[in-house]
Amino acid sequence: MSPQTNPAGTTSRWSEATQQRAREIIARYPQKRSAVMPLLYLAMSENGWLTEEGMAEVADWVGITPAQVQSVASFYTMYKRERTGTYLISCCTSISCMLLGGDDILHAVEDESGVPHGETDADGEISVEHAECIGACGGAPAVQVNYELIEGLTPEKARELVRWLRSDKPEVVNPDDMQDRFGGQRSFDWAIREEGGATGPYPAFGPFGTGRES
Repeated sequence: MSPQTNPAGTTSRWSEATQQRAREIIARYPQKRSAVMPLLYLAMSENGWLTEEGMAEVADWVGITPAQVQSVASFYTMYKRERTGTYLISCCTSISCMLLGGDDILHAVEDESGVPHGETDADGEISVEHAECIGACGGAPAVQVNYELIEGLTPEKARELVRWLRSDKPEVVNPDDMQDRFGGQRSFDWAIREEGGATGPYPAFGPFGTGRES
């Protein structure tokens, strides 16, 4: 198999670096179809969101149909199948965050960004969504940017966050840096400082090439 072709024998739509990551991920599993979920993140990292072509590429790599890949991608909210901004702001509105002002945080983000939840701005810079529990009840209200956590925000700090993303345009969003800038009460002491962060609107995993040091 040449570097330009996938296991289905068709020309790959992915960069060689992503193809190599795909091979390494698939090699970890007894059956290659078990790698469909991590490969969906690779597809997102190539295009910024999960396109029809990206899902077809995953299908070629793992030996199943595009419809089977789509059935997985459509089940999980973290697989974004529509155009997503460079920065995905997820505001928790579950019970703990709601009781401590989570709705006010969401409204502040929507107002400052001009982006209603579930949508992306015209420049493709910011997407906003309300999220179910993100596991930070002790630090409510909580927000994630590209799945990197910030706890204990206030509406004004949420507005500052939006302004910072637009003005500074960080290439990597680091959770400790954002917590220092915009956060408040934490669920617990995070202990070891995180040196890396997310590079796009998908979880930061080193083996997938979706995270790197700030």
